[in-house]
Amino acid sequence: MRNVLVIAAHPDDEILGCGGTIVNHIRQGDKVHSVILAEGITSRDPKRDREERYDQLSQLAKDAERANQILGVHELILDQFPDNRMDQLDRLDIIKVIEQIVAQVKPDIVYTHHIGDVNIDHRRIHEAVITACRPIPGQHLVKQLLFFETVSSTEWMPPQSAPSFNPNWYVDISHSIETKLKALQSYTSEMRDWPHPRSIEGVRVLSEWRGSSIGIHHAEAFILGRNILINENEENQ
Repeated sequence: MRNVLVIAAHPDDEILGCGGTIVNHIRQGDKVHSVILAEGITSRDPKRDREERYDQLSQLAKDAERANQILGVHELILDQFPDNRMDQLDRLDIIKVIEQIVAQVKPDIVYTHHIGDVNIDHRRIHEAVITACRPIPGQHLVKQLLFFETVSSTEWMPPQSAPSFNPNWYVDISHSIETKLKALQSYTSEMRDWPHPRSIEGVRVLSEWRGSSIGIHHAEAFILGRNILINENEENQ
């Protein structure tokens, strides 16, 4: 059994980015912990007002719980960083929260956002995860670090403005795509109508495109950030 940690910015990012892969891990007997750091919704107003959006934020948290239960996630951690305003925070404050979660969960694998993304929270979390998961002797070693794409965000970043998402790691989700889509349907306030990319049809089309790129029906694509191979016999000595 492996410990898997998914670190996402907003409710629905965790499933958009790697929902099918999460299901695969769980079916293989792995334990998946899902972390959502920012609250969602309040960026839709000119000024952040949690009280004004209290009911919607509460419902979004319930949606996240339901969606992750559908996947079979072992643990969901919801933080309350400001939505689409994480560039206003000290990066160290974000890093410290992630470091604490990594120390608690002790993941073998970490999934998080790709850096070349139009959403500022996605970029800040990517940077913080890279720092929090650095391989320091004497601390927990994250053996595998993978970056996912987020529809309606990653593809909207012009290639001249940031590194493009050019995947080099694919996961077959042909047998878990329907569970991923069912979980996404829990996010009633976040999903949109086709042809918006953050629609059920848009997510399915992306999975088909990524799958066809490697000769299968459905896939999720990632960029491998780090992969450390450990001699298990030496590790257990």
